[in-house]
Amino acid sequence: MNEEIVKAITASLKVGIGQVQNTLALLEEGNTVPFIARYRKEATHGLDEEQILYIQKQYEYQVKLAERKENVLKLIAEQGKLTEELTKAVNDCTKLSQVEDLYRPYAQKKKTRAAVAIKAGLQPLADWMLALPETGDLKEEAGKYVNETIKTAEDAIQGAQDIIAEVISDDAKLRWAFKDTINQAGVLVTKKKKDAVDENKVYEMYYDRSERVSQLADHRIMAIDRAEKEKVISVSFTFDEEHLEAEAAKKLLKGQKTCVEAEITAAVNDGCDRLLFPSIEREIRSDLSDRAQGKSIEVFSMNLEKLLLQPPLKGRVVMGFDPAFRTGCKLAVLDATGKVLHIDKIFPTKPNIDLEGSKKTMLNLIKTYHVEIIAIGNGTASRESEKFVTDLIHDNNLDVSYAIVSEAGASVYSAGDIARAEFPDLHVEERSAVSIGRRLLDPLAELIKIDPKSIGVGQYQHDLPEKQLTERLDEVVMKAVNRTGADLNTASPELLMHISGLTSATAKEIVNYRNTNGKFTDRQQLLKVKKLGPKAFTQCAGFLRIVGGDNPLDETSIHPESYGVAEKLMHACGITKLGETDAQFAEDKTKDLGVDSYTLKDIEEAIRQPLRDYRDQFQGALLKSDILEIKDLHVGDELMGTVRNVVDFGAFVDIGLHEDGLVHVSHMSMKRITQPSEVVSVGDIVKVWVYGIDEEKGRVQLSLLPIKDIESRDAALKEARKNRHGNGNNHGRPDRSRNNRPQPKQPEKVTMEDASARLMARFGSKH
Repeated sequence: MNEEIVKAITASLKVGIGQVQNTLALLEEGNTVPFIARYRKEATHGLDEEQILYIQKQYEYQVKLAERKENVLKLIAEQGKLTEELTKAVNDCTKLSQVEDLYRPYAQKKKTRAAVAIKAGLQPLADWMLALPETGDLKEEAGKYVNETIKTAEDAIQGAQDIIAEVISDDAKLRWAFKDTINQAGVLVTKKKKDAVDENKVYEMYYDRSERVSQLADHRIMAIDRAEKEKVISVSFTFDEEHLEAEAAKKLLKGQKTCVEAEITAAVNDGCDRLLFPSIEREIRSDLSDRAQGKSIEVFSMNLEKLLLQPPLKGRVVMGFDPAFRTGCKLAVLDATGKVLHIDKIFPTKPNIDLEGSKKTMLNLIKTYHVEIIAIGNGTASRESEKFVTDLIHDNNLDVSYAIVSEAGASVYSAGDIARAEFPDLHVEERSAVSIGRRLLDPLAELIKIDPKSIGVGQYQHDLPEKQLTERLDEVVMKAVNRTGADLNTASPELLMHISGLTSATAKEIVNYRNTNGKFTDRQQLLKVKKLGPKAFTQCAGFLRIVGGDNPLDETSIHPESYGVAEKLMHACGITKLGETDAQFAEDKTKDLGVDSYTLKDIEEAIRQPLRDYRDQFQGALLKSDILEIKDLHVGDELMGTVRNVVDFGAFVDIGLHEDGLVHVSHMSMKRITQPSEVVSVGDIVKVWVYGIDEEKGRVQLSLLPIKDIESRDAALKEARKNRHGNGNNHGRPDRSRNNRPQPKQPEKVTMEDASARLMARFGSKH
């Protein structure tokens, strides 16, 4: 374990050095992140999954960085060019990119102009020029290098200048300084291409736009990248090139007088224009894209976690309702465990409408199976189906609620191998109805069967790096599943494979054992499962629950390794059974149990609430009994809705219309916020006010704030700006504008209504 790396991680994470050392030691022993976070708190002092993952990734990166530093120093030393200053510079690097920048002058180049010149023997001439001779005749000096390859003195001078141009381009410190300058003061410019095709004007706001690099929002970077990829726009930078070229020349000329000043200056300008600036611009674009993609991945992962952790509707009989027009609506009645009781089809919508027959079928199913909730998918024909259901409920005075359920990914699941294996005799649409119903009963257990990228809670997800996105979403799934745990006797292989210590193979073996031997009655039986050894048992046992088994502790989150402590604790405190919510754990009776405070606290909580579901702390589905139409809405109306997706610029909220309404980030809080996720999460049930209505396009703009509060806030901000700036007076401050430098073009002024409409057009409200 590299102590220097450990110290660096400790400083960046702001935790104790022992926490990092112990975490790395536990990871090295083969312990999983969920196991360490839940059952080794005494070693990590309560670090959570994200902190442990950070330590793991940072250590791996720092090891890779240290190895690359060692290799680079070795390669430079082999060339006989390693100095103490260069060694220190390499060792001081904190990023791999910095190491590569320092190695750039010594790396084997492709066939560049400088490489050709060096091969032709012109390095000495370039060195003579870089020595800054005060006197001498450059042409005469260059004449010494004329040969069969170098025809004239002018050719020799040009070759030497090519070498100098590459020297300036390869200067790491200059690159870092210029990159920082362009990042701070540069402007990114987008222009529509002449032959661009953008029929729906999705990228209209980027047809002629200028914005400072330092002010570019992540979602705009993603939009620019996509528009450029689709050949709609061109992208360039503007910055004070002359100033930077002068700075570069100053570095080589060192303030000395020399007879080759003009030639060196020309070489520097060429090196900047041809090599350095384009390279830095590519790096900045890459950095911006990496940053924006990283942010999008985090938004996606945050949304996915909230979606997976939505509370289940336990103990209810649910009807899954998959809406459609021509092919009819598919129904799936499910018992409280998600078992399919009945499959049917009705035609309540055009063109093959059979309204009376559909009502009769639905009523019969509701009464026969005592259906309590109807889960309606939010896809095609959703609102028409919702109208049918609400009419049925009202006309027959039924004690039934319904919920609109996101069906993103349902078709992917229904046509996949998992669904075919589970329901070989059902049609694809019927499987979809089952999935929709189960998403209400137990979102985690059902959504875990679907590729997270198909669930539709991201932004620009198709533009994100596949490997990074998959890795991050897998981490989120791992965290959500293990925080919730799984019922050992009902969990699917797809759910079990995400449990700490288990794999796809061991998950299948657990199900095989269950099918062959009946229900598990004791956690220790896991040791009889093929391919599941003692180490895997240690990692997984605490996350797998058995309800109604031989040992009551098996239904808790208490790990089998702590059963002895739990039993002693209950005996010492006079607790006879689990679930005594008012159980008291006196300190004088628990201090001699030989267990750390973290584990003791977790055991106490598990004894009080053995069947506690981590998801119960979050909001459940919004249950409804009436329908809403856009013609019923008025600006200022107060409604309840479900957050379906959270993106950089706002949140899409389902209020019961065909399209989700957009709450722009500026309408989320009276205070300035940087991210919508500071206020809302996917699955939240929120109170919203109607801010704007476009009945023709079926779009609604929403606000988390009453309209009067927005108007009051905006008026106060306007007044504050007016008082701050007066009548254009800058209060004696010097004019800092530089007329000879390019200034950002002001974006066109658009109303909030226009901006919201464009955002909804670009991203859509159904994902």
